Amino acid sequence: GRWHEVHCIYNRSKLSREYNTTKPACEYPSLYFENAVQRFGFGVSIDQLMDIKIGYGYDVHRLEVGEELWLGGILLPHHKGAVGHSDADVLLHAICDALLGALALRDIGFHFPDTDPAYKGIDSKKLLSETWHKIEERGWALGNLDTTICLQTPKLSDSIDAMRQVIAGILHVDLDRISIKATTTEKLGFVGTQDGISAHAVVLLKEKK
Repeated sequence: GRWHEVHCIYNRSKLSREYNTTKPACEYPSLYFENAVQRFGFGVSIDQLMDIKIGYGYDVHRLEVGEELWLGGILLPHHKGAVGHSDADVLLHAICDALLGALALRDIGFHFPDTDPAYKGIDSKKLLSETWHKIEERGWALGNLDTTICLQTPKLSDSIDAMRQVIAGILHVDLDRISIKATTTEKLGFVGTQDGISAHAVVLLKEKK
């Protein structure tokens, strides 16, 4: 394919002129990408290719009988719910961590500590909104968000679109930029025994121009 051919490019004339070498272009990343852009006409500059940030978030909460199960900003009917200082929305917490991590802004516990009574029982949609404000004020926009919820029961298929709509509204983006997937762990581990719930989130941020 085209990218395989890019990896095999030798831009000897440019490299020898500027660096007095015949080494392959892939040993000089900036020139390597410039050459790919010029030769294959991708229509973007090296600066545009590098104006992105990627963040990853992960969160876990214990499940107990009698607690409410907030997930993705909506309340799900279930005999067990997540335990936490806030409303324990594991998905929104993972998203917050992914966003903060993309800009090296520490984590959700740093910005909203569970030792602060102001956050006791707080709606996690407010935490996500405040987190997104920190991202926007630094000049970044959302490329896309991809998440996975790990929960043995209840099944989430009928609730995923509602979660996507809530999150897209908070982040001020189109629905097609928000992905939520759900999986069980085939009854393995703390998720499989219904003792806990976890979530993963990966986010791509683009610098505003």
